[in-house]
Amino acid sequence: MVYLHWKAGDPLDNGKYIIEKYIGSGSFGVTYLAREVESDRRVVIKTPNVDIQVDPKFKEYQNKFLQEAIDLKRCSYPNIVEIYEVFQEKQLWCMVIEYIEGGDLLEYVNKHGVLSEQEALQYIQQIGEALSHVHKQGILHRDVNPNNILLRQTNQQITKQAVLIDFGLAREFIEGRTMTHTNDRTKHFAPPEQYEQQAKRGAFTDVYSLSATLYYLLTKECPLDALSRKSGYSLKPPKEYNPQISDRVNESILWGMELSHEDRPQSVQEWLNELKPRPRILLGKLKDLQHKFFNRGVSMGGYYGKLLRLLAAGKWEEADEETRLVMLKVSKRKPMSSLNIEDIKKFPCKDLRIIDQLWVHYSKGRFGFSVQKRIYQNLGSTGALWDNFGDAVGWRVDGKWVKYPDLTFNLSAQEGHFPIGWGVTSLRFSPITGEEYLSSLVSKLVECNILRFTKKYKDRRF
Repeated sequence: MVYLHWKAGDPLDNGKYIIEKYIGSGSFGVTYLAREVESDRRVVIKTPNVDIQVDPKFKEYQNKFLQEAIDLKRCSYPNIVEIYEVFQEKQLWCMVIEYIEGGDLLEYVNKHGVLSEQEALQYIQQIGEALSHVHKQGILHRDVNPNNILLRQTNQQITKQAVLIDFGLAREFIEGRTMTHTNDRTKHFAPPEQYEQQAKRGAFTDVYSLSATLYYLLTKECPLDALSRKSGYSLKPPKEYNPQISDRVNESILWGMELSHEDRPQSVQEWLNELKPRPRILLGKLKDLQHKFFNRGVSMGGYYGKLLRLLAAGKWEEADEETRLVMLKVSKRKPMSSLNIEDIKKFPCKDLRIIDQLWVHYSKGRFGFSVQKRIYQNLGSTGALWDNFGDAVGWRVDGKWVKYPDLTFNLSAQEGHFPIGWGVTSLRFSPITGEEYLSSLVSKLVECNILRFTKKYKDRRF
């Protein structure tokens, strides 16, 4: 077919629409601003671009284009761009879409700079709720990024309403099933599974992209792409670019951008819940604790129920032993065995984060893996690291290692004193040295982006 390109003044659909100007072109579509003659309203007309029109698989792409229109119609929602109709112009399908008078979030950040946490979360909440609606229709958007989120504008004023556009990469999915999808993507905002032709698909795919979008809004930096991260490069926590980001939001972004989809929130709503400030909780109110830990596997039963109760009661010795047992259970090891280096390398980030948060919370910031990580890293690269670490956390006194029953099982203990049962008390079952255990754990904490909590942890709000 002959490539069709329209210019200002060209009539379409038997004169129903008049082209006003060309807007832009993407991987599949080209868009024009047009006016509907009868109503005098402005609309956007989208049609396959020149590359698609001359492609031998043009007919297949036309069908996908129509599927995009169907998906958009199914996903009608206030924060999703509205589709009015489709029509055919000289064998070329055209989609008539709502015209939104306002720029996208990429332009907005470039113009105004880093957004405040409050403003950024307002837009993310709106788009997150829209994505939840999309997922209920059995559809993944697969291209959430600042360029595909517009801000409605009235009389030159931003009305603070974000609108999700461009469903060109959207695909139907069955939660958790391995499916074949196109691996087209937007580099810095796509999770690892979008680089694979066959992978499990689920809401967690859009969670990654939405988290990466929030990363950009709060830093004006595109996050490191997933392939580079899988090659060994570390994602820089957004708070290192912008110290004004709260710990809660910083940690939520990193959780949403976990490389393994199993370690991410499994729904957008679960991730949005993580972003919300939490009212203070009293340590004694066990009924509220599951709510506090954001539905991330912490419950009165399950792996973490007993650990939670022991920590809440200040039973540090019993909680330390329970930590060892839980980590063995997660690693599918027997209670009298020991974690090895490979177990630590494969230990799920989500579980490591839950254990750390429980310890940090109930010790008011004194104990936990993230606290031990900070102490270890502050020791530098001098010799005798294991001995120096033992001195720093109170496991060694006057050059001698303290026997386990003689440790200080209360909050007067040195920072980082617990947990210890995960490794040191297990050495009697294993040829691995304490230093190997600790260095492996610290490496895993770095990989999982598990950060040290603020010194004023007891003043944090959840």
